[in-house]
Amino acid sequence: MAKLRIGVICSLGSEGPRQIIQKASDLGLTGAQLCCWDPTLYSDDWAAETVKASREFNVEINTLWAGGPGKTVWNFYEGPVTIGIVPQELRQQRIASLKAGGDFARKIGTRSITTHVGFIPEDPNDALYEQVVASLKDVAGYCKEIGLEFWFETGQETPITLLRTIEDVGTGNLGINLDPANLILYGKANPVDALDVFGRYVRGVHAKDGLYPTNGRELGKEVPLGQGKVNFGTLIPRLKSLDFEGHLTIEREISGPQQIEDIKSAVELLEPLC
Repeated sequence: MAKLRIGVICSLGSEGPRQIIQKASDLGLTGAQLCCWDPTLYSDDWAAETVKASREFNVEINTLWAGGPGKTVWNFYEGPVTIGIVPQELRQQRIASLKAGGDFARKIGTRSITTHVGFIPEDPNDALYEQVVASLKDVAGYCKEIGLEFWFETGQETPITLLRTIEDVGTGNLGINLDPANLILYGKANPVDALDVFGRYVRGVHAKDGLYPTNGRELGKEVPLGQGKVNFGTLIPRLKSLDFEGHLTIEREISGPQQIEDIKSAVELLEPLC
């Protein structure tokens, strides 16, 4: 089996594609997930710049992480009514934004778009569940038409809910970007055990660590790799046993010099496991 590759999240915003892709290269990494929350940035100029920089620095963009417009709150009370395409008030805007992300992803030559769908209802008889499935058929179907996959970022849903949703959407181009820390931060599952449920769908992995929630309102705490409850020493061999060949994309949700130091430490931890 080929050695697993390590990448990093690169966020489009105040800096353009070339600057952020160069930062991944400067860290000695060969992969990146391009993250964008603002669909107005999906310009032809930035698509061309992304392709050029990816080639220049030999950094593969393995997915476009596509957010959407409107308020998003990462907790257990406001999260269900603000995250992803589950909230009805924002759904159509976000569906349009995801499709725009798909167009941009095709232009930059990556294979997929990835997003948080939101707190998918656990009960498949819930009318809201049926609405979410219908919306996902729309988005994933559009992605399929233009030659892309659609990846679910884990977090707000239990593994069995995610598996059921993939089966019910059924477009054939669906995958999972496994964020093992998110399963812990949301108190949804042990990520190693979750692979027994949906492991065959995992296409990408966020190398992120975290702790379980300690109250009913707030998520658990994200921490540097190796300091949380994700057991990468067990998780990565299990991924290999499932023939996973994607990137381990480091995500550290802080900013500034400490973020860079934590990313470097994460690379040191991951390299022997790859």
